[in-house]
Amino acid sequence: MSITQSATSADDLRRLANDHLWLHFTNMGGGQAAPIIVRGDGCYLEDVDGKRYLDALAGLFSVNIGYGFGEEVGQAALEQMRELPFYTNWTYAHPRAIELAAEVASLAPGDLNRVFFCSGGGEAVESAWKLARQFYQARDGLPPGQRYKAIARDIAYHGTTFGALSINGVEPLRAPFVPLVPEVRHVSNTNRYHRPPEETEQEFTAFLLDELERTIQEMGPETVCLIHMEPVQNAGGSFIAPEGYWRGVRELCDRYDILLSADEVITAFGRLGHWFASERYDIRPDIVTCAKGLSSSYAAIGAVVATERVMEPFLTASSMYTHGITFGGHPVMSAIALKNIEIMKRERIMERVLGNEDAFRRTLGQLLELPIVGDLRGAGYFYALELVKDKETRETFSDEECETLLRGFLSPRLFEKGLICRADDRGDPVVQISPPLVATQSEFDEMTGILGDVLAEAWEQVH
Repeated sequence: MSITQSATSADDLRRLANDHLWLHFTNMGGGQAAPIIVRGDGCYLEDVDGKRYLDALAGLFSVNIGYGFGEEVGQAALEQMRELPFYTNWTYAHPRAIELAAEVASLAPGDLNRVFFCSGGGEAVESAWKLARQFYQARDGLPPGQRYKAIARDIAYHGTTFGALSINGVEPLRAPFVPLVPEVRHVSNTNRYHRPPEETEQEFTAFLLDELERTIQEMGPETVCLIHMEPVQNAGGSFIAPEGYWRGVRELCDRYDILLSADEVITAFGRLGHWFASERYDIRPDIVTCAKGLSSSYAAIGAVVATERVMEPFLTASSMYTHGITFGGHPVMSAIALKNIEIMKRERIMERVLGNEDAFRRTLGQLLELPIVGDLRGAGYFYALELVKDKETRETFSDEECETLLRGFLSPRLFEKGLICRADDRGDPVVQISPPLVATQSEFDEMTGILGDVLAEAWEQVH
């Protein structure tokens, strides 16, 4: 019997966690015991003490089918374990990776037909930048170091491996690790809430595209290989692009011969009611990165999906994409992803999200009546509430106030009330709401009710 199997009590598990488990993005000296989640079903989780929580964040924007399909997905994993527990995609292929690649290609828009598997979202972003760098070498015979630069957006989160971190627009995450991989510049994101109130949507689009083109020219168009952006930006709070933005970005990429990469690690596989959000917004990317919803996080798997144009230079006998990951296309992970997609089709998840989208937004929209809530933005099952000190002026909270409000009060209070969502200040302070795609009006009402009570308390705390 293992040490953890014998640790049957909550206290035993807390002791072992305290002694041995290093948590991600967590202040390990905070002195507060980590919540220990032991089971889940549908949109709900249960901790080691038996308390239930509504998971309004779907893990990390990722448990798209919810927590209720473990037995069915586990059976698919078991059958694959019996047949072939592992083999690599380094030079070799196996049935599940082939089938999953074909399935993803069939769901992706346009001629996004070539699928390179990895273990998660950060690896997918890393792989996309390496692919873009090597694409021009393979296509044009350029030596390394000629076209290597990338452009991303302010505050956008793209992962934490060194390449992905360099593309990452969240400065506090980048700062401890400078110098980073050269060279990335960050342009304005599409947050319109703090723009001049008299500015039209067309003027905002023109501002964003002018800035992007100016940045390309300043960097040297012949040195830029990649523009990497989310269809709806997560960090900062579900930023939707204004009318004409994606059309303009695509046109600039075509004009300057730069690859456009859509980071769909969150938005692919139903979060916005489409298999890929690039289809919803007609982005027409050359490359897509995806992960979380590919398996609904029942498995650690991600992918880069590329067009035939991007793949073509690598089909010559003398060329090779010089990159690989041991677990990329792992047969068990691929079997789980295939089963996840099968479940999503059977449960009509895309239709469910689009059918519930307006009701979800209307329900959350009740929170705009609170003095602390300035803005509600997002689409599908992917929303954010921006918190303000003054709704008339849209004045935001200071860094010190955010620390007290978000981490000191909101996060623990919401958890105490049985709601898991994210209070985040990687930009202006927001509460992010992104439940499993099986959530219904009952869950919309519950999460809105808890948020309303706690945000009302928060307003009293700061006044």
